[in-house]
Amino acid sequence: MAWFNRKPSSALGIDISTSAVKLLELKKQGASYRVESYAAVPLPDDAVVDHQIKDIELVGTAIADAIQKSRTKTKHAAVALGGAQVISKVISMPVGLSEDELEQQIDIEAEHYIPFPLEEVNLDFTVLGPVDGDDTQVEVLLVACRTEQVDQRVAVLEHANAIPSVVDVEPYVLENAAQLLTDQMPNNGQDTTVALFDIGAMSTSATILHNLVSVYSRVQMFGGRQLTDEIMERYELSFAEAGLAKKTGEGLPEGYEQEILQPFIADLVQVVNRVLQLFYSSTPRYGKVEKILLAGGVSTMPGVAEMIQAHLDVPCEVAKPFAGMEVSTHSNPKALERDMPALMIAAGLAMRGIQ
Repeated sequence: MAWFNRKPSSALGIDISTSAVKLLELKKQGASYRVESYAAVPLPDDAVVDHQIKDIELVGTAIADAIQKSRTKTKHAAVALGGAQVISKVISMPVGLSEDELEQQIDIEAEHYIPFPLEEVNLDFTVLGPVDGDDTQVEVLLVACRTEQVDQRVAVLEHANAIPSVVDVEPYVLENAAQLLTDQMPNNGQDTTVALFDIGAMSTSATILHNLVSVYSRVQMFGGRQLTDEIMERYELSFAEAGLAKKTGEGLPEGYEQEILQPFIADLVQVVNRVLQLFYSSTPRYGKVEKILLAGGVSTMPGVAEMIQAHLDVPCEVAKPFAGMEVSTHSNPKALERDMPALMIAAGLAMRGIQ
């Protein structure tokens, strides 16, 4: 979904999470992409809470810092709303309606599904295709959110002197970014069902794709911050110290892995399993998930993918969206490779900005 839509030759994907602003610039090169620049700037705890931007000036300054750090010259930027901030509904419409007729009909239908006055929401839609078994109807995806949510993201970009080009929704951003992962999917994603889990600081976003199209999405309130908090409390470390120790495993007692890390990973396995079971019960026609791909900072922790695969008996590995992609000299290849799984949202946004 895009409430702003201009098409520059390259674009910035800016992922605004609870812990950091992550910027990725992609440039289209034929059928593939080139990484032009990348940067990440941490955010304090109270800047973004539950996908709500609480301090526009602070977040806007972080974006400006990321732009400066990346040395990009590109101004067009795409950002995303969290899935929980958006109402989405697939509805049926008669075949053959013009764009204007569709818009008029959508406005009428939206009143039945949106619990806010329409003047307070941003509304968009896309035609998905014909309804199975009925050639007189098409499926239309209706997406809406409070206007203030879009305005917040536009405001932080403008504070950073960036140009808002796309405001998208995280589950659809992950669907877009999944195009970069086809080499890791059975049959390159065709005629198969794949689950992509983006494990963030506070929540885990799951997108399940069939034929590379999202057929199910869910957000679970579980993320890497829970492990950080446990390390802080158990070993009396600061937030920064605990975050570094979590990433490197250095400076922690011998009992850390058994007492803290393994129980955290076990909880994550249960989160993944719960999402899969809900998917199977709600949309059985797509069959079983044949591959699980993990994104987000937690995904790179040793043992995560292996434990999920062992317990759920589904092949599982860490997402590598830039594997084989050309990287400009402006970017740090080692930093990019290290942070690659945490850049799925930023990558999907950058792609969306230039598609």
